[in-house]
Amino acid sequence: MTVAPVTSATTELSVVVPAYNEELRLGPSLDAVRRYLAEGPWESWEIVVVDDGSGDRTRAIAEEAAAADARIQVVAYDRNRGKGYALRQGVAHTRGRRVLVTDADLATPVEELEHLEKELGGGCAAAVGSRARPGSTIETHQSRRRELLGRGGNFLIRAVAVPGIRDTQCGFKLFDGAHARAAFAAARTDGWAIDVEVLQYLRGRGLAIAEVPVRWAHQEGSKVRPLDYPRVLGELAVMKARALPPARIAVLSVFLLASFLLHQGRWPDPSSRYLPDSLQDQNQWEWFFAVTADSVGYGPHLRNPLFTDLQGFPDGVNLMANTVMLGLSVPLAPVTAAFGPALSLALALTLGLAATGLAWYWLIRKWLGTGRGAAVVGGLLAAFAPPMVSHANAHPNFVVLFMIPLIVDRALRLCAPGARVVRDGVVLGLFAAYQIFLGEEPLLLAVIGMLLFAVAYAVVRRDVARAVWRPLGKGLAIGAGVALPIVAYPLYWQFFGPQSYHSVLHGEGAGNSPLALLSFAERSLAGSREAAEPLALNITEQNAFYGWPLVALALAITLGLWHRAAVRALAFTALAAAFLSLGPEFRIPSTDVVLPGPWRPLAHAPLFESVIESRVAMVCAPALGMLVALAVDRLAAARPSRRALGPVSPIFAGRRALGLAAVAAALVPIVPMPLTTVERVAVPPFITDGTWKRYVDTARGETLVPVPLPDPGNAEGLHWQTAAGLGFKLPGGYFNGPWGEERIGIYGAAPRHTANLLRDVRYSGRAPRLGEAWRRQAAQDLAYWNAGALVLAPQPGAEALRATVRQLLGKDGELVDGVWVWDLDGQNAENPAVRVSAVRG
Repeated sequence: MTVAPVTSATTELSVVVPAYNEELRLGPSLDAVRRYLAEGPWESWEIVVVDDGSGDRTRAIAEEAAAADARIQVVAYDRNRGKGYALRQGVAHTRGRRVLVTDADLATPVEELEHLEKELGGGCAAAVGSRARPGSTIETHQSRRRELLGRGGNFLIRAVAVPGIRDTQCGFKLFDGAHARAAFAAARTDGWAIDVEVLQYLRGRGLAIAEVPVRWAHQEGSKVRPLDYPRVLGELAVMKARALPPARIAVLSVFLLASFLLHQGRWPDPSSRYLPDSLQDQNQWEWFFAVTADSVGYGPHLRNPLFTDLQGFPDGVNLMANTVMLGLSVPLAPVTAAFGPALSLALALTLGLAATGLAWYWLIRKWLGTGRGAAVVGGLLAAFAPPMVSHANAHPNFVVLFMIPLIVDRALRLCAPGARVVRDGVVLGLFAAYQIFLGEEPLLLAVIGMLLFAVAYAVVRRDVARAVWRPLGKGLAIGAGVALPIVAYPLYWQFFGPQSYHSVLHGEGAGNSPLALLSFAERSLAGSREAAEPLALNITEQNAFYGWPLVALALAITLGLWHRAAVRALAFTALAAAFLSLGPEFRIPSTDVVLPGPWRPLAHAPLFESVIESRVAMVCAPALGMLVALAVDRLAAARPSRRALGPVSPIFAGRRALGLAAVAAALVPIVPMPLTTVERVAVPPFITDGTWKRYVDTARGETLVPVPLPDPGNAEGLHWQTAAGLGFKLPGGYFNGPWGEERIGIYGAAPRHTANLLRDVRYSGRAPRLGEAWRRQAAQDLAYWNAGALVLAPQPGAEALRATVRQLLGKDGELVDGVWVWDLDGQNAENPAVRVSAVRG
């Protein structure tokens, strides 16, 4: 039954109750509401029940109540459409001077209505029940995970939609009737974010909203599921997009399109496409996203998100020391749990790169005052410069840099006249703390870049330096005071916890060759792998490669705009960062002359000792982006008005065209080509079908040992593990961990003889002749790993590997679901190393 809407306010109070599969609670709730209204001050009232396509007796119960009381209406339809749709329909059918919206479970008792009415009587358009205001009472708490998700969601809602309202999602709100009908009629959201959209509508019209503390008790059978939280955030994003003016939508589309085109090869099917230029990093990063989701509650148990022994068994992995990007992997945990880590990584890389470009665009517009087009060019160069594209293959911590421009902005605000030092210092500290959970090394590089700029600007504008050093210093001190308590324990764990290490060995040649600063990257339009490969550690570390035309353009811009202090400071920043990136020593091209490099004094300093020096050249990307933006803006602004000056001089028009052509000539050669993708190596059915469970007794702590063990050169075992839902543990792996008494950082697990042997056989394709000493060593290593089974998948060198394992174990494996399996039959169950690992966990 559907009742036609009545728009005239002829009733004192309308109560709207959306209901979906509420057959157990709807009847008692309606009775409670009716009793309260019958005894209360309301002379006339009505109840509108909206059945949102329920599959149980909800509609029948509502219609029975309506048959017994004419003041109850029922609005029903056959398909579930969501809470937002239900509330729009329900409010449209009201006629009350006041409209109360309440959930069917009455988690907030209807008696709390009188407190909301007092606020509404004071001139507010809406009074919303709140579980977060002082004076509220939580009689029964939700699960800890729900509370954390709810608080995180409300924080984001306050930040982007309705600042000042602490709890937008409590299902108990009272509205002025006319405003309610207008707001819900204007809403377009069908899901849970309808509350935010309605409150935003009221705020946008200057109407007052009161937040009232209420009593609240969690009711079992809640229809809010964990995946609804990211859906709300998605709806919020859509709402914000709808409110954007066309010009901003166009800018947003440019950055999203650029990032999508770069990553287009993965999007047809993220789980089956692989970035070969990531080497083994795609496997590693997907594992990071998977283990984070498993740790924070989307696995069978809550675990410590800073440590795991799922790989590197039995020693484990210090996750905080391995840049797992908790600031991103935790918010994406619902996506990872529902759709897999491959999609989460694709989203992080694609949306993160677009967000980074937008953030630089915003910073350029705000602080350099350029036009929109010039800022777009500058933002694209900052985010899609060759080093960024190189890291887009493999390193989301060097791609998702949208917080860096926000941190720069807060630092600049502290230098502005009338700075709000305390507020901006607090926000700066929060931003820095969050960036630490996205990536510490990019933050360190950003600090280097900001210090270089500050020194140069202070030399050029000493008057400004004298005026701002006190508020800047105070704000930085406040920021440090805010950030340190947040990050103190994670950083303690990183540097002093289990499997911590002191520095990472990157080998020789980690600095840039001077030629790398002038050459073109492998993925640039004018580049090639043959030319770029000898000048970088590997294809994911092409950290300069800006091309000689852009370097020449930057020099011309600096000379042409030398009168601007910001230009001189930006040019010095880019030049100094490029010089530092040469490393502790560098060779003059085409000679055998090796000179001490500028990085030498920092090479063994704490924090700096683990930095790959060539990455310092990434600081040049935003500096060059800003210089180019200023130049483009100058060329665009130089166009004279025809009305004021008459026809444009051909000479002037020619100079302007020549300037824009020079910019294009510098940028076109470094336009990035789409990243290469290939069909991914399939996970054996032995893993995906769960056959492995017959051979690995996880209850006794047994591990599955791929042959060869996973390492930085071959981490396919991590892909197996994520495909199996992290059901088994692995020895070996791809991570940073300690080695030796000095705890020097290395890539992968601490070496063991059997692991090294199997690795060497894989790459050589030859099985050596092994004796009794090797069999004893293998027995020790397998016991140390508490191996339940060895598994050999089809791969290069598979026959040599099979022969080697056959010699080590004295028996051949069995062919099961396309892989060779050696069942160790629980012989390592009593290994003491397992008990040590269990204590650590």
